[in-house]
Order: sequence, then structure tokens, then C-alpha cells
Amino acid sequence: MRTRVKICGITRVQDVLAAVKEGADAIGLVFYPPSPRNVSALEAAEIVSNIPPFITVVGLFVDAEPAFINAVLSVVRLDLLQFHGDETPSACRQYSRPYMKAIRVKSGTNLVQYATDYADAKALLLDAFAESMPGGTGLVFDWSLIPQNLPLPVVLAGGLNNQNVGLAIEQVRPYAVDVSGGVEASKGIKDAAKIAAFMRGVSNATI
Repeated sequence: MRTRVKICGITRVQDVLAAVKEGADAIGLVFYPPSPRNVSALEAAEIVSNIPPFITVVGLFVDAEPAFINAVLSVVRLDLLQFHGDETPSACRQYSRPYMKAIRVKSGTNLVQYATDYADAKALLLDAFAESMPGGTGLVFDWSLIPQNLPLPVVLAGGLNNQNVGLAIEQVRPYAVDVSGGVEASKGIKDAAKIAAFMRGVSNATI
């Protein structure tokens, strides 16, 4: 099965066009003000207006208030919500939208229990654990901590780039991979050549 790709932390129209040109399946928009990749609802709407059909638009939130999420949803077409904080299952499902739950993985993380608790999620996004950072750490975690045959699809994140994504796919066999910093010239500014190299790394992986 082909490994899907999400390019996250898009902040500019030219970057989303580069991601789509190279064959990305999904793009991620960050609605978290402390992040250098944060976008406003109006900026996100402009980006989304340039996305052709069949590309999934993902909105990333971190322990956001429901009023804030609903305000974004009223302006931006989001196909999938990504919750990257400590949101409960009931908090994730209250928007009647497909969602995936991000889990920051470290030794002792019970991913089977998370898959049970968030059983109606479309996927678990597995990222590196870092104290005081909900994501975008640029760190790779120990992929051997991921149990075989989780009952939910796995979206693998955390420090991926064109040099290690092939190995990641071969070892983990995720449904999808998620990259942000690994395809950037600087935080929030994507590099078209790095996106192309990353997509080649995905395509060349042996599954």
C-alpha cells in the first residue's frame, strides 16, 4: 500500500502549491499562536482557496477552547481535525468532524490504550515527546516503542526528513508520514527542493 504524506505547518500559498505539485496527500495548518508556524483563520482560508480537489486539509489545535475552534471552522474548510494537546476523547469528537489524536511517545506510553480510548479517531499521529513542546520538536523517537497491529492507522511524525523517511517507512510501515521542519528553509517557510526530496524518499521506500 502506498504511504500517504502530510506536509504540515504550511504558512504560504507558494508552499502549498509546491506540496501539491510534488504529490502530497494532505497539508496541515497550525492554529496554535505560540508556534512559529501559526496561521490566522483568514490566512488559512487564503491558503485553502488555492488547494485543488482531493487534497485533505488538516487543522492542528493544541488544547484550544471550543469557541476558538468553531470560529476557525466557520472561516476555513477543514477536512480533518488534529488534536495535539491533552484533549479528551469527548472533546475531540464534539465538532462532528473526522479527527486524529496526536500522541507524544516516550518509554512507557501505552499506545494500545490510546487506540482504545480514541477508538473513533481516524488515526493516531505519533510524535516525539519533549517537555513543554506539544510538537514540531524536530526529534525522532524510538520507533520500536510502536506496537505491531495497532487497531488504528498510524501517522508517523517526529524529525522526519528525506534521509530517514525511507527507513522509517520500512521499519514502522505507517499509513502515512507527517513532515514539517524536515522540508523547511526556516520555521514556517517550506523549501520546494526539500519537499521534492522528501517525496522521493517516500516513493523509494521498500514496504
